[in-house]
Amino acid sequence: MTDLITPELTRSEQPRDGQPYLYRRAELVEPDWTRLPGWKDVTAEEWRSAQWQRSHCVKNVKQLREVMGDLLEDRLYDDLTRDQAERATMSMLLPPQMLNTIVPSGADDYTEAFYADPVRRYMLPVFSDRRTDWPSHPHAARDSLHEHEMWATEGLTHRYPTKVLAEVLPTCPQYCGHCTRMDLVGNSTPVIDKLKFVAKPQTRLDDMLDYLRRTPGVRDVVVSGGDVANMPWPRLEAFLTSLLEIENIRDIRLATKALMGLPQHWLSSDVLSGVERVARLARDRGVMLAMHTHVNAAQSVTPLVAEASKAMLEAGLRDVRNQGVLMRGVNDSIPQLLDLCFALLDGANITPYYFYMCDMIPFSEHWRVSVRDAQHLQHGILGYLPGFATPRIVCDVPYVGKRWVHQLSEYDEVRGISYWKKNYRTGIEQQDPEALNRTYEYYDPIDTLPVEGQNWWSQHAGNHLAEAEARAAASRTAAEAQKLLDIN
Repeated sequence: MTDLITPELTRSEQPRDGQPYLYRRAELVEPDWTRLPGWKDVTAEEWRSAQWQRSHCVKNVKQLREVMGDLLEDRLYDDLTRDQAERATMSMLLPPQMLNTIVPSGADDYTEAFYADPVRRYMLPVFSDRRTDWPSHPHAARDSLHEHEMWATEGLTHRYPTKVLAEVLPTCPQYCGHCTRMDLVGNSTPVIDKLKFVAKPQTRLDDMLDYLRRTPGVRDVVVSGGDVANMPWPRLEAFLTSLLEIENIRDIRLATKALMGLPQHWLSSDVLSGVERVARLARDRGVMLAMHTHVNAAQSVTPLVAEASKAMLEAGLRDVRNQGVLMRGVNDSIPQLLDLCFALLDGANITPYYFYMCDMIPFSEHWRVSVRDAQHLQHGILGYLPGFATPRIVCDVPYVGKRWVHQLSEYDEVRGISYWKKNYRTGIEQQDPEALNRTYEYYDPIDTLPVEGQNWWSQHAGNHLAEAEARAAASRTAAEAQKLLDIN
């Protein structure tokens, strides 16, 4: 086990010379899990075991108490219990690896440090985190990106012309409070009754492959879920091998937060040998195979994460990239974002790739930032990182897709409404003549608006929502009619 150490600078501390950010290279640290009462006797061998990690995940408040002992006061457990009952869109699930990075070096007041910790803020949200004025935006939706409407087959979202998203399963090794697919992924909660796939798992995979074989315009497949780390490796390998047999598929990306949350899985010998086989096959066929992970805070990048990333690259993956989510109280400052990017790049050979603005799901307003703040953060991180590793901050606009935060067409900053256009038709707009001329709206958190804007939403939220829903319904009706014409 690595001892806790203070990060060292690459040079002695110097005046900033007017620079807003001072680069420092820090040694990665695996926090000492034995500092937590419930894991005081856990050996290094057990800690490196994927099976041990999975079987000791924290799934409820009682299990969290068993791990943390008397380090945390009852008020935090009560706060967490209330959130699980009244607000949480995701059930609780943390592997030991991830829980261990919360308050990684201990604290004099552990409860207050736990409350303030950025990993805790998005993995273990408590009721007092949530806003009481606008806990959800009036336009919040379970499927905020309308991915289900764009399913070509069950679980296969065809939104972009040349790319598809394959949701191969609905579970993960860890459940993030802000999950954009909270309507489908994970267990139901008291406030969200989750949707379920209808077809059998293998039937869904076969249907996806059949669609891709007869759709030569698709070249890029994101294999996600859920998290591919939860799919038994033989089944995942069989699916990837079948993908590689389709001539038009030239890019495959494996989406797994478990590279950070459960690196032990990707270090397992059977998984490593399987990745090597698939990577070799991809290389022989000229297909680019990469992995995308999801890290939101620098403290999550530990030596085990770096070891797993290196193992993936040595196994033959083209790249390991990070797609984080921009969230208030987690990574919404320039130093936090740059610290995270350098930890990924310097420490783990993970390329910072995207930071998504948190989507408009229910009860997410305390996490979301405004488009203007996102633009400020994008400006602030430029010039420090290599160009290839400078992440783009993007807004995933409903019915549009990813857009750099500076690409908006118009912006009403008083009411927090930004307007966006697109240069392609989604899977439900193939024959829609207005799809490329229409403007699409995205909404800032109401509490970030000036008083005038907040008052406007208080007075007009219902009417504005009804108008937007009518426009969306009209668009869906036109798309459905076109589908019937295509079929007949």
